[in-house]
Amino acid sequence: MLLQGKFTLPFRSPIRIRTPITHHHIHKCSFAAATKQSYAISDEELQSRGFILRRTTEDLNLDHLNSVFVAVGFPKRDTDKIKVALEHTDSLLWIEYETTKRPVAFARATGDGVFNAIIWDVVVDPTFQGVGLGKAVIERVVDELLEKGITNIALYSEPRVLGFYRPLG
Repeated sequence: MLLQGKFTLPFRSPIRIRTPITHHHIHKCSFAAATKQSYAISDEELQSRGFILRRTTEDLNLDHLNSVFVAVGFPKRDTDKIKVALEHTDSLLWIEYETTKRPVAFARATGDGVFNAIIWDVVVDPTFQGVGLGKAVIERVVDELLEKGITNIALYSEPRVLGFYRPLG
């Protein structure tokens, strides 16, 4: 599916979606006003539900992360390559479920560190989908990028999950 035109995020300023390249979709976003607004789910609410927000790879078990990738339909990845990818990541957020000590949601962004960034690998364990974790990681990664002054933000997305992103803009 091809989306083009101007859309509005409920928690952000207008976002522009451009023609995708290859069979994946890259959505280019321009954030005119980089104002931090409240999240759909607060950090406190996430914590009260047993979720821990993590912004570093410390304590991130790559085999467990890989199992989330596989659960959402990505091919199994070599954990050594995941490690290299994470070393070249500018911003990341993962959510750990306190009961199991496993990642249940993840997103990361790469870019030039100044002007541009692309958000990649947004995944939520199917068991935890529908409770706002996908939106939670996207909102926080975008905010971190905006805080760094990066306002040209694109999202790399599989076509089959565009339905998730549509309500966000």
